[in-house]
Amino acid sequence: MSRYVRRVVTGHDETGKAIVVSDGPATNILERPSRPGVALINLWQNFETPAAWDGPDETVEDALILHPPHNGAVFRVIHFEPENPEVLATLDGKAAFSAMGAGNNIIEGARHPFMHRTDSVDFAVVLKGRIMMLLDDTELELREGDTLVQRGNNHAWSNRFDETCIMAFVLIDGKGSVERWNKQS
Repeated sequence: MSRYVRRVVTGHDETGKAIVVSDGPATNILERPSRPGVALINLWQNFETPAAWDGPDETVEDALILHPPHNGAVFRVIHFEPENPEVLATLDGKAAFSAMGAGNNIIEGARHPFMHRTDSVDFAVVLKGRIMMLLDDTELELREGDTLVQRGNNHAWSNRFDETCIMAFVLIDGKGSVERWNKQS
């Protein structure tokens, strides 16, 4: 599977003139055997809101984790290869998400091993292919060009199709009443 994503970052020179700071392949990529066929590619992170446009020239040198920074945001691309249901049935979602610092976000006993909840508001767009978005009791097919605003929901991504799905995400640190939902369960 091709993981190449060109990443261009702009900035300013010492006189304030707009320049290209970097232009090349994104290198902050997470692939792991515990979640075969999925590659997360971080492109940029903000560590505060409002975002500093004159901050560091690089923000994704550290290990890739699922969540955006506290009061920040992360911009990433994810490649989802078609799932093999037989392999999927053998996978441990908690172990896979632990590799991204999010083992506690897995929904135990859910209908998909990677059902999870993030403490963020996520903006997503399908760049290529199709994917199923699974919620607690429903699912929805998203196709190339479709967009999604996800607000701290239990969800999983399932590529049940015959081609790679590529999605772009912006995850913004969020707050909510997860405790309220947990009490109703």
